[in-house]
Amino acid sequence: MSDSKRTVNEDTLEKLLYLSRLSPESTDMATLKRQVDEIVSYFDILSKYDDSENPYDAYPTTKAECLREDEVVPGLEMHDVKKVNAENFLDGYFQVPKVLGEGA
Repeated sequence: MSDSKRTVNEDTLEKLLYLSRLSPESTDMATLKRQVDEIVSYFDILSKYDDSENPYDAYPTTKAECLREDEVVPGLEMHDVKKVNAENFLDGYFQVPKVLGEGA
């Protein structure tokens, strides 16, 4: 491709046809070249937009120094959990509201 006009030369067009597994029998090469040149011209429109901004700035960063220490701490004991939620605890399970509606 030439940088001045943003057109595809014949050699590049042949390579594109080979890579895409297309054959020029369905249309003539001039029409196909014009269509590819139109597609390539859209890159001129895209290049007008400023892309100097770092796209990763939109995501929060995490520094390894700010993370908590990786240490094992004891979890909740079952008898403590039963004290807090005694009315919802039945036969070793917690009773929860029904999630699915009728007809499910």
